[in-house]
Amino acid sequence: MRFARGDAYEGLEMRALVTGGAGFIGSHIVDLLLARGYRVRVLDSLHPRVHPHGRPRYVPETVELVLGDVRDRAALGAALDGVDVVFHLAAYQDYMPDFSTFFDVNTVSTALLYELIVERRLPVRTVVLASSQAVYGEGPYRCAAHGVLWPGPRPAAQLAGGDWEHRCPQCSDVVEALPITEERVQPHTAYGISKYALELAALALGAKYDLPTVCLRYSITLGPRNAFHNAYSGVCRTFTLRALHGQPPLVYEDGLQRRDYVYVADVAAASVLVAEHTEANGQVYNVGGARAWTVLDVAQAVLEAAGRTDLAPLVAGDYRYGDTRHTVSDSSKLRALGWRPTLGLAEIVAAYVGWARAQPDLAATYEAAEARMRAQQVLRRAAAAERAIPAHDAAGA
Repeated sequence: MRFARGDAYEGLEMRALVTGGAGFIGSHIVDLLLARGYRVRVLDSLHPRVHPHGRPRYVPETVELVLGDVRDRAALGAALDGVDVVFHLAAYQDYMPDFSTFFDVNTVSTALLYELIVERRLPVRTVVLASSQAVYGEGPYRCAAHGVLWPGPRPAAQLAGGDWEHRCPQCSDVVEALPITEERVQPHTAYGISKYALELAALALGAKYDLPTVCLRYSITLGPRNAFHNAYSGVCRTFTLRALHGQPPLVYEDGLQRRDYVYVADVAAASVLVAEHTEANGQVYNVGGARAWTVLDVAQAVLEAAGRTDLAPLVAGDYRYGDTRHTVSDSSKLRALGWRPTLGLAEIVAAYVGWARAQPDLAATYEAAEARMRAQQVLRRAAAAERAIPAHDAAGA
């Protein structure tokens, strides 16, 4: 491809590497790059938990696939050969307490990426890295009487008692969650800390060695190809699997947690946008949805898309220890570059449910995942009576 006047790489034919390019977000970046005329190479380990059948059919044959791990010097070095732009999407995400794996995959691979580029003087022009909303931890809240605060994780005793909201440490009133901008971070999970460490390493090394670098903090990303084989995270995945197997969505806490959800194609568009705009170099951007939704909103959207409005979300007093209460990102900084989310929650959920329904091996993987999380005490139950939320009540939550 040769870029038009005004693009960051005017007149150049571009070659891109997407690590984790057979995965959920990475594969959509690959699609967009191909549509824009890039030559694309993918480095992916094709982990059986995500890709039990090997190379996915949605990865075009025109894409060069390098099978390997981003922590492997030889594999990553071979994948970097001759590329101009790197999109580093390969990552480890889970709710299990294998803490070292988060840093090994997410942070160490990033350091190795820059090490190889610098050591071999590779002609890489830009690196775009996938970070996460998880770097913010609980985010900012506001007490009407005492102002803004950044609370830590909710104490175990509070959660065990079914008291879900954050409270002001001075007056004990429930505090209001605020939209999260890029200025301050406070990660408290191994995943969030590993992603922030990734950012620190990449931005520092990029500045030191004059290698343009951009970090994107993705909000909860939804859409087709979000593998249902790994059901340890992602309410849309687990709600969809349960609904398509005739089971009610199992909602954690009280279902009133607020999140922002963004369509995977919009995340891909943001990733390519910052790679092609020099003003993004050295910056960090939130990539979030248009508004906040409750988890009950997601459950109801899944039931409607699946045609199972005869079911109702089940609130049983379960919670995942370490989850944030409310997390909603402000993407104004990215919008200033011209990016906009294109789909709302109902459209995003319908796209995922339609894709999942068409898959030939839609197994009830949520059962084993829930059992394993309970065994590791990641998934716990508060002292609350089990109750079902009628569908019409969930819709109005």
